[in-house]
Amino acid sequence: MKRLANLPPRTKRILFSVLLAFLLVFPFLDTGQANIDIAANCAAYAALALGLNIVVGFTGLLDLGYAAFFAIGAYAYGILNSYQLHPAWSNGWAPLAAIGFVAKLGAGAAATVHFTFPFWVMLPVSAVIAAGFGVAFGAPTLRLKGDYLAIVTLGFGEIVPIVVRNWSSLTNGAEGLNGVAPPSVFGHSFGIDSTPYYYVGLGIVLLLLFISQRLKPSRIGRAWMAIREDEIAAGAMGIHTTRLKLLAFAMGAGFAGLTGTFYIAKLQTATPDMFDLPVSIMVLVMIVLGGLGSVWGAIIGAVLLQLLQAWFLPELSAMVQALGNAVHSPFLSNLELTSASELIFGIILVTMMLYRRDGIVPASRNEVRLSFAQQDAAVSRGSLPAVERLSRASAQAAAAGAPAALAVRDLTVKFGGLTALKSVSLDVPAGGIVAVIGPNGSGKSTLFNSITGLVTPSGGSIDFAGHELIGQRPDQILRYGVARTFQNIRLFPNLTVMENVLIGQHTHLKAGPAGIVLGLGGVRAEEREAREFVLELLAMFGNRLIPRIDQGVAQLSYANRRRVEIARALATRPRLLMLDEPTAGMNPAESLELAEQIAGFRDLGLTVLLVEHKLDVVTRLADNVIVLDYGEKLAEGPADVVRRDEAVIEAYIGRGAVNA
Repeated sequence: MKRLANLPPRTKRILFSVLLAFLLVFPFLDTGQANIDIAANCAAYAALALGLNIVVGFTGLLDLGYAAFFAIGAYAYGILNSYQLHPAWSNGWAPLAAIGFVAKLGAGAAATVHFTFPFWVMLPVSAVIAAGFGVAFGAPTLRLKGDYLAIVTLGFGEIVPIVVRNWSSLTNGAEGLNGVAPPSVFGHSFGIDSTPYYYVGLGIVLLLLFISQRLKPSRIGRAWMAIREDEIAAGAMGIHTTRLKLLAFAMGAGFAGLTGTFYIAKLQTATPDMFDLPVSIMVLVMIVLGGLGSVWGAIIGAVLLQLLQAWFLPELSAMVQALGNAVHSPFLSNLELTSASELIFGIILVTMMLYRRDGIVPASRNEVRLSFAQQDAAVSRGSLPAVERLSRASAQAAAAGAPAALAVRDLTVKFGGLTALKSVSLDVPAGGIVAVIGPNGSGKSTLFNSITGLVTPSGGSIDFAGHELIGQRPDQILRYGVARTFQNIRLFPNLTVMENVLIGQHTHLKAGPAGIVLGLGGVRAEEREAREFVLELLAMFGNRLIPRIDQGVAQLSYANRRRVEIARALATRPRLLMLDEPTAGMNPAESLELAEQIAGFRDLGLTVLLVEHKLDVVTRLADNVIVLDYGEKLAEGPADVVRRDEAVIEAYIGRGAVNA
């Protein structure tokens, strides 16, 4: 699979063309209607897997009730194209009758309405209906995370079949819908012939494959994957996490709703048992087997498991039973492996989690090997055109009367009975560098978290360029121009250097789902400019990062991960850059190099608030130094003055050392 992933794009296109040609001629290979029907079912489950892959694989939302949306799409078409509902006829139905959506049964006062909504119309309509249910369900629940979200979705997946069983007047209850009309084209009904359903299913899979392939490397796809990797860091990069999770949930539900309509049209019947929990679990196992987040992996996993269930297990059962008859073993003679399919799926799931978590086709393939020349090259710093553009933007904002200045007044943060910050006040003037120092546990990171919306203060105010930041979401605060790095690096480890820094530009890119899928010229130009901007930012660090743009950040050295995080923060085009221990883990030479670059930010007009333990870096950079101790401001002033302050020395090394 790795060799296949590393093939040139032209070779991949040729292989895809060959595969597509085979799939198009498959029904004519005289394989029989049963095999064509199995292939059509494979297409249905591949479509379901592509939808769940957006929710679980891309966004990291564990949905255990996905089959509920499958059921909604199925019953939407089944109810509107069967004899289940018979409202009384009136002239108000005439417009729908004229376009073939309803028919009149009977005559006179006893006339009733028969719904005949066309299959081709209901495909997108069912997708919209299911997506609407996804929004309605997700809006109050997607603020939950992890196990709590899984439990809620599991409950929803159980509720929908129960409603279907008990709402007999609408769904015919446990007996199910019967007499669902098959699709037709130019007056020719599909009937029970499997071949036309196979081609419709293939078309649906190709459509959903195209949509997934367009969305994954886009602004929205990167945001989804950032949420999956680290939701806190995603919010700090300007991503409205709840809104993007809701979009993923609705899109996955829409895929399932569309597939439900196809599936019930093929079977021409629907019962509640077709959409119970085992279906959700089976689709989840499909994407785990294929590879979470892998578009092709979702399809391959779905096809393999469906073939296992519909073809391999029955064939194997027949062989085992024949062997049992030959050796006179009642156990083997009566063994039916298809009834144990759920057990087998569970074994597959556990096995993949233990031995191959990335699946058959891993989503991330960023193991880029550098040449000896690239690894051994001398570090040469590039120009700073990107930062110069940032500084011009800051200067324009200042000229407009909105200087990038931070004013913190009487900030108090309490965690239960612990006071982490107590009435702390500080100012960060536009264009300056202010350093915050103090012993471990003095409240420095709490101060940063309060400013960027990760912690809600108990009192005080935080004003940035006329905006009160307390009570704002992290993504809103970033839009005002406040960007940060973290004390413990919070990159997106399964994404590349390029993707990590591109995520920093999320708020400055405007492409929506429709424009991305359609590939509009403006969307392509925006993406191209964003990538050029990233290359300019990475040039600040010379050849430390440029050769590694396609590497996963998890493969980088600690110092290079620090550089990537700073570049990502700069990609947000900040007016205030907050650096939390940027030189931590770097050797003296690397610390000096980075300090010079940070000083260059000041020269170009960026405002910097810095937390740093290395006093030589602080002395070199800071215009003003603020010392915190036990959550209170201990001292403030120029670096040379603060480092000689007796109270500061005592806080760092203790009174005994001062007296000695």
